[in-house]
Amino acid sequence: MNIAIVGATGNVGRKIIEVLEKKNFSIDNLYLVASSKSAGSKLKFKSQEIEIEALESFDFSKAKITFFSAGGKISEKYVPLAAKHSVVIDNSSYFRMDPDVPLIVPQVNSDDLKNMNKNIIANPNCSTAQLVIILKPLHDLFNIKRVVISTYQSTSGAGKAPMDELVEQTKLSLENKKISSKNFTKQIAFNAIPHIDAFDNDGYTKEELKMIKETKKILDDSIKLTATCVRIPVMISHAESLNIEFEKSFTLEKITQALDNAEGCKVIDERKDGGYITPVEAEGKNETFISRIRKDNSSKNTVNLWCVSDNLLRGAALNAVEIAEAYLKNK
Repeated sequence: MNIAIVGATGNVGRKIIEVLEKKNFSIDNLYLVASSKSAGSKLKFKSQEIEIEALESFDFSKAKITFFSAGGKISEKYVPLAAKHSVVIDNSSYFRMDPDVPLIVPQVNSDDLKNMNKNIIANPNCSTAQLVIILKPLHDLFNIKRVVISTYQSTSGAGKAPMDELVEQTKLSLENKKISSKNFTKQIAFNAIPHIDAFDNDGYTKEELKMIKETKKILDDSIKLTATCVRIPVMISHAESLNIEFEKSFTLEKITQALDNAEGCKVIDERKDGGYITPVEAEGKNETFISRIRKDNSSKNTVNLWCVSDNLLRGAALNAVEIAEAYLKNK
């Protein structure tokens, strides 16, 4: 089977290569595709070096499955062309809310792959991916009514340049030098910015609205959600604080058991110093980690919890490859 990766030189593209290698995914030929600027350079896959091909001239009929991780504008232009010849798994937001395009987290809604009409499968927002993998087993047991989400998102969610800027600003700050922001609306070093993506008319940001709309599409449109998304000075891994209200009563034991048994989840929740997972510890791990599980004493049938996941893996590359596996299994 032949696989292509568009945006192979980016953060997520490189992670997809890494995941394919670790999973020993069955591949005859791997095509790495990027802009003409990167064409001719090489990236490693297993024991070989593969030359980057230019997107503008790439023949998509060579690939059975094509991963796109090059942003919405590139997806808008090239995904429909690629989908004429190849099954496309798109990491951008461009096709996520298209009713004819399934939005997939395999542990949650792989059955939706049966509703493919355009040869395109959308990968959700990285924050949504780690959210729904937690909500699914709880919704099955207790019927979720409402979720209040606060995110603490790493700079890698915005790309390599913002990660580099965090390093640069941190050095400047420690040296008491002037800081000017290029990729953020405020200083990111030693700070928290309650603003990810553009503002909508109602005061929410597009990142917040993505989480709300995508969760409804993937899991259940009847669930009420509200979100506040914050960028923090962390390199990799997104954290989320969740307040979840159920229709049914629950016990903490049942919630812990359900989450620990759910595919892709791992509970680490000891009520002592350090008995929880932080972004640094989640980096490079496939699981979504859940900690700080406790009843909300101010509201009936409501629980609070904290979750952390590597956004480049669970939120993007790993989920994309798992979509490919689910697609091949469901064929």
